Formats: sequence, structure tokens, C-alpha cells
Amino acid sequence: MDFLTLFAIYVVVVLTCIVLVCKYSGQQQTPFNILFNSVVKVVAPITPKWLQRFSQWTMHRLFHQRNNMFIYLHVLLECAVYAEFTFEVFGFCREMDTTLTSLSVPYILLAVKTFFFYLCIKRDPGTVTKRKVAAQLHIYPYDRRLFHPGVSCPTCQLVKPARSKHCRVCNRCVQRFDHHCVWVNNCIGAQNTRYFLLYLFSVCAMAGDMALLTADMLLHAVLHSGLLRASYIDEYGEQQPAGPLFVVQHLFLTFPRVIFMLGFLVFVFFLLAGYALFHSYLALVNQTSNEWYKSRGYVCQHCHPTTTADHLCSPAPDPSKRYYYSRGPLRNLGEIFFPPKPVQKKDN
Repeated sequence: MDFLTLFAIYVVVVLTCIVLVCKYSGQQQTPFNILFNSVVKVVAPITPKWLQRFSQWTMHRLFHQRNNMFIYLHVLLECAVYAEFTFEVFGFCREMDTTLTSLSVPYILLAVKTFFFYLCIKRDPGTVTKRKVAAQLHIYPYDRRLFHPGVSCPTCQLVKPARSKHCRVCNRCVQRFDHHCVWVNNCIGAQNTRYFLLYLFSVCAMAGDMALLTADMLLHAVLHSGLLRASYIDEYGEQQPAGPLFVVQHLFLTFPRVIFMLGFLVFVFFLLAGYALFHSYLALVNQTSNEWYKSRGYVCQHCHPTTTADHLCSPAPDPSKRYYYSRGPLRNLGEIFFPPKPVQKKDN
């Protein structure tokens, strides 16, 4: 049972990290930053300079520059999961008389997911350009809380439309900026948020369906093996009935790769399901994750952090303006799937 104990500890640690990330997101000082900085201070003096430079270069390359590394990792993980499902689970399910229709669903979902994944990668998120900026300035009004008129991007040298943000990774301003996603190597903005949402839900459906088929296979394997009625001799020489822990251990020893794949699928499903629900909530209230993040620790961009309340350049934030751009759930969803496009005025 040592392996099961270690696996349980691993699951608890991962889930704890997810909870902490959700709890402290939007705050400047988090336990992760404090812990990371403490570790760096301890390890840096004994780490060779070349290794420090290589680590800094690697981290900068992976997370601060556009690259396809995470796309390759995504495809690699997907190929590994589908190979295991095809060569082990698929054949066993056919022996259980599972219909081909049920077994074909994961492959159909894979095609759907790949289509939206490709669109997330290739579609322009809504780049603010010199040719379009005049029209993009009129798409959304400034809320004068998070977005103020007359603010220019120092990098692009363009006036920033409301709800836009400069992405340091892509080195461009993006209309209705949500976030930069390393898994698609692209920004998520006004013109591709719908593809990102559909991509998330297709991945969740794919992982959930494969997990159900795999769990059904393992359940049939247990029922047909008669393990629930079996017994074993413990270390004291006494006969004990095979309980749930014995059955789980038996499955780990008999189908180790399948069990690992099932655990991975369940983990991906719950992680991305939570992320998809979060983005669905943002879509319903017409808010981006960038705006949600900023509104949690709201400080006017024109005010210095030490400015007193009496000298703020704008009045204290009105809680009713948190969803300033919301026009009702249906119209908000319509804006996601049919985003407003800048209309160029024709010269007379």
C-alpha cells in the first residue's frame, strides 16, 4: 500500500496548490512568491553562474517569449493518452460489447478539440494597429475606473482603446485583452475568446468521456474477476475479505498504465472544468480575466500607491461599476461569439 499512500499524498499536494493559487490570485505578495524568493536566496550562492544564467534564459524563453514548446507538450500528452486508450481500453471495451458509437465519441471530440485548438493558435486575437485604432477606440466606452481616455501604450505608441492591454510576450496591444495562453502560444482577446471557450469545453468533454469509459472497463474487470468475493491471508496468517483497498491495489498492479491514465484524465477534467466555468462566468458578466484580476486589488493607474484617499484623481470605486460592460447574460454571450468589429469610416 506504500504506492497508494504516495499517490494520495501527491493528489493532496496538487489540489492544495490549486486551491492556494485560486485563493491568492490577484495579490502582490503570495506564499508562492515568498517561498520562491527564500529558496532562491538559499540556493543562489551555491549554484554555478552558468547554471543560473541557463535557468534564467530557459524560464524567460518559456514564459516571456512566444514559442511552441507548450504546443508540442500538449500534442505529446494527447498522443500518449490516446495511444494508451486505443491499445488497451478500446480492445477491452469491445470484448465487453461496448458499442462502437460510444467508443468513437472520444475520437470525434478529439477532432472537434483540434479544430478549436488550431483556431486559438492561428486567429488574430484583435491586435490594435495604426490602421484600426481609430475605429477600435469607439467599440467600448472608458469606464474611468480601470480604463481611462488618452492613455497611450509606450511600446506601440498608440492610444489604448478601452479594455485593451499590451502583451509583453507577443509585444502588441490586444483589444478586449483576456490573457496570454502559453498552451496555444497566443493572446486571448476579442476575436478568439469564443474559440478558447469552446476549446476548453471540448477538452473537458474529451477527458470526461475517456475517464468514464476507462472506469467502466475497470469496473467490469473487477466484477468478472470475482475480487469482491475473494479473500487473502494477512501477515498474521488470518484470512481477510478483499476490501476496496485490496481491489485498488490489485488494479494498480494489473493495469498500471491504465490507472495512471485515468488519474491524469480525472485531474485534467476537474482542473479545466473549473477553469472553463470561471471563464463562462466572466463571459456571462462581460468581464475579462485581466479586468477581474485588476478589480480585485483596484488602484487607479494614475495614482501612486502611497497617494492618500483625499488626493486620488478619481473618486473611490463604485461597486456597481464592477460589471460596467455587462448588458445582460444573453447579450454578453452574443458579444463573445459575435464580437463587435471596428468599422472603418470611408473618406469622402
